Amino acid sequence: MARVFSGVAFLFFGFLGLFSFPAEAAIKKYQFDIQVKNVSRLCHAKPIVTVNGRYPGPTIYAREGDRVIINVTNHAQYNMSIHWHGLKQYRNGWADGPAYVTQCPIQTGSSYSYDFNVTGQRGTLWWHAHILWLRATVYGAFVIMPKPGTPFPFPQPHQEFEIVFGEWWHADVEEVEKKGAKMGLPPNMSDAHTINGKPGPLFPCSEKHTFVMEVELGKTYLLRIVNAALNDELFFAIAGHSMTVVEVDAVYTKPFTTQAILIAPGQTTNVLVQANQVPSRYFMATRPFMDAPLAIDNKTATAIFQYKGVPNTVLPTLPLLPASNDTAFALSYNEKIKSLNSAQYPANVPLKVDRNLFYTVGFGKNSCPTCVNGTKFLASLNNISFVMPQTALLQAHYFNIKGVFRTDFPDKPLTPFNYTGAPLTANLETATGTRIGKIAFNSTVELVLQDTNLLTVESHPFHLHGYNFFVVGTGIGNFDPAKDPAKYNLVDPIERNTVGVPTGGWTAIRFRADNPGVWFMHCHLELHTGWGLKTAFLVEDGAGPDQSVLPPPKDLPPC
Repeated sequence: MARVFSGVAFLFFGFLGLFSFPAEAAIKKYQFDIQVKNVSRLCHAKPIVTVNGRYPGPTIYAREGDRVIINVTNHAQYNMSIHWHGLKQYRNGWADGPAYVTQCPIQTGSSYSYDFNVTGQRGTLWWHAHILWLRATVYGAFVIMPKPGTPFPFPQPHQEFEIVFGEWWHADVEEVEKKGAKMGLPPNMSDAHTINGKPGPLFPCSEKHTFVMEVELGKTYLLRIVNAALNDELFFAIAGHSMTVVEVDAVYTKPFTTQAILIAPGQTTNVLVQANQVPSRYFMATRPFMDAPLAIDNKTATAIFQYKGVPNTVLPTLPLLPASNDTAFALSYNEKIKSLNSAQYPANVPLKVDRNLFYTVGFGKNSCPTCVNGTKFLASLNNISFVMPQTALLQAHYFNIKGVFRTDFPDKPLTPFNYTGAPLTANLETATGTRIGKIAFNSTVELVLQDTNLLTVESHPFHLHGYNFFVVGTGIGNFDPAKDPAKYNLVDPIERNTVGVPTGGWTAIRFRADNPGVWFMHCHLELHTGWGLKTAFLVEDGAGPDQSVLPPPKDLPPC
């Protein structure tokens, strides 16, 4: 368990939100020891990188307004950095965590303290390694309770559970990725998906590796769901039970009921579930959504929703999940997610836009004489495949180190074409480089992310560090700047930190650039990120006293 040195690690009982606590913010201190431990799944044992020997890692508990200090000590053979996914880190990119973006990684045998305030956020977020493919095993939930005396804006649950999806490889994940890169091909897909680190009884050797959630008839439960999988969007359902979505990415939503949810890597979703069926054992199940012509691990991971007093000999029933390529369900589901937009939790959508950006998402092949087919895959934004620097971008910006990056990332593609038309196999001579965009402080930005049919169309979950954004529009086909903005939702669009760009379609987001620093933006499919599907925004300092990047901590890892 994570070692908590002060404050209180709040356990998963929602009624805490109704109790009276001292008004002053607490300081929560955690120690994360990065350790290699032997773990067995599916009849295979292997050493994996863990936090405090746990897989998945420990949940961080805090309240809105708390200060959180997490000291990370790296005992593993890999360099390490941890990203606190969805935490805004106002002016404090030093605590954001992506390697070579806001910090250089923590070397073997060294430590670094992530020190940040939880301000203006409450709900479910998560944390994960942000270097190589180490987040395959280094991840966990981050639960932020509301301020003392502030209830949830939905019925108070009897109890809460974290449900974290992941993936399992029999082989060493880093070796799998290296082999794929050397061959110039996608690496082998995972051998199973997991729920709280466990594949469930539909897989061999999994009797002991099944998560069980015990419930009582008539009670309501809050499930805090995180998709920590590296490369798959996932459906999730509970046999015989509906779910009411009340929050995504730590933002309250207008509640709606659904038989299944869709959650992309990087996203979180909170649902209420009523234990109102015949007491028995019911499977909770997850499997991938993929509506492009690509191979996936289509096996179903399961956990058990078990009523108290029901014997383990009762066989659970399986839920009916959407078909793996059910585009209609995916589009309909995402369209239902809207901000609560109440007086207490308004949706402050930017109505005037200062900067319009249009980024195409594409694949390509560049020459690679040592690769299997003489080429290797690349992924790009506006036909630029991002190259990670060896000095962290934020450090280069703050200390004015020249030659690390350029700020000439184009606002739109240099060569427009029919983005989602017939498949294009011709290489548009994909450029490579460390190029980012510069944005004026407090300006409002609209960014349209456009999928393309370069090699193939595919959905892409994009994550913007340091910010939430409003998803004002989405559609299939090519974005039409003359017609599509008229259909935007500027009243109650969902606010989130990770959004899916639909297969062969586009998504438009808006945000106010009020957090100075250098902030990573990337596809949260680890495969695509490794191929270069990423960039960053340099948000300039403002003129005010609290509108510039804070000084770096003394223990910042060296480059």
